[in-house]
Amino acid sequence: MEKRRHSQKEINALLTHADELAAQGKLQKDIARALGVSVMTLHRWRKAGPGQNGVQRPQQSDTTALIDELERENARLRVLLTDLLLEKARLEETLQSPKAGRVRHMLGRRAARA
Repeated sequence: MEKRRHSQKEINALLTHADELAAQGKLQKDIARALGVSVMTLHRWRKAGPGQNGVQRPQQSDTTALIDELERENARLRVLLTDLLLEKARLEETLQSPKAGRVRHMLGRRAARA
């Protein structure tokens, strides 16, 4: 069986025709047969929606806004990561000090209470 690709305009026209046939009460298999495609192809086209291969490209302004938002989120995450790394380093220094045994003992008691 020969594979053929339909252009997006053809797919949109066929889907419009399929919707008209469905409004008349035709079955899916009858609609697919009338369009000359399989039922699965018809479902795949409907699932994909508008746009090439179902992917709608965001407009330039949407893309810019998204990039700005992601950059702000990235900056917040960097600050959080830095704070956590500093806290970790401080705790490691505390555990390696001469009083580390007492600190470990206190940490163990707190863990037992919780």
